[in-house]
Amino acid sequence: MSCRLPERIAATFLLASLALPALAQHPETLSWCDTLAQRLRSVETEPCRKLGLEPGNMRSVQGRPLMIRDVPAAPLKLSALKTNTGKPVQQRPARIFVIGGIHGDELTSVSIVFRWMDWLGEAEARQYHWRIAPLSNPDGLLARPSRRTNGNGVDLNRNFPTPDWFADALPYWKQRTKEDPRRFPGPKPMSEPETRWLHQEIERFKPDVIVSIHAPYGILDYDGPAQEPRRFGRLNLNRLGVYPGSLGNFGGVHKNIPVITIELPNATAMPAPKEQRQIWDDMLAWIKKHIVPQTLS
Repeated sequence: MSCRLPERIAATFLLASLALPALAQHPETLSWCDTLAQRLRSVETEPCRKLGLEPGNMRSVQGRPLMIRDVPAAPLKLSALKTNTGKPVQQRPARIFVIGGIHGDELTSVSIVFRWMDWLGEAEARQYHWRIAPLSNPDGLLARPSRRTNGNGVDLNRNFPTPDWFADALPYWKQRTKEDPRRFPGPKPMSEPETRWLHQEIERFKPDVIVSIHAPYGILDYDGPAQEPRRFGRLNLNRLGVYPGSLGNFGGVHKNIPVITIELPNATAMPAPKEQRQIWDDMLAWIKKHIVPQTLS
C-alpha cells in the first residue's frame, strides 16, 4: 500500500535536508524565528532557525530585520555544446527570487514560502540559484491585527519606482481607490526601507524570474517577456493588469524580468498539502521549460 501524503512529504523533507549542507544560525535569526513562530502556526522555531536565514542590510520602519536566504545551485556539468574555439559552453544556473509577505495581512503568502524552503534540497530545485525573502513586511504581519501596509501605512506593492509613478500613482490612489488607506503608495517611489531593500536585492541578484506570493484572489498573474504560465495547481492565469508602483509593473514591464504573482485562495488558511506541492511542481516545470540559463563568456 502506498504511504499517505503527509508521510511522503516528511520523507521528501528528510532527503532534501540531507542534500543541503548544514547551515549556520545567525544570532539575530534566533529571536526573529521565535517571534514569527508565535504569530504563525505554520512556522516552528527550531526548523526556522536551521534554514540559514540571515538579516539583510536594511531594517523595516519599526527596526525589524528583513531576512533573506541564499541557496546556490548544485554544481553544473559542462554543457555538451562548444564554442567556436572548441571549448565547452558554460551556463549560469537560472536565478529565482521568491518574495513573500509584501502585504502583512496575507499570512499564507509567508507560510507557503516556508513550506517551499523545505523542498530546496530536492534535485529539481537544486538546478537553480534561489534567493528568498519570506517576509518582506514584518511590521504589517506582526501588527495586532495584521495589516496590509508597512509601519508607515504604505502599500509596498505600490511603492516601486515605475516610470509612471510620479504621473499616476497618487492620482490613481485618490481617484480610483478613493484614498483607500490600505493602498496608499507613499509620498514618493521607494520612500520605504522595505521597498528599497527589495529593489536593492533585485539589482544585486539579477534574477531571471521573480515569484511574488499574495492572497486571497486564488489566481495566477503574470507580467514579463517569457511565455506566460497557464496554470499552477488549481490557480489559473487571470492577468490583473499593472498598477503604478507595483512589483509586476516594475519587474515585468520596466525591468523586463518575468514576474509570477501567485495569489493563494485564502489569506489565513493554507491550501491543502497536495495543492501546495502541485503549485510548486508546476512552477518548477514552467521555469525549466521557459527560462533559459545564461551562457557565460
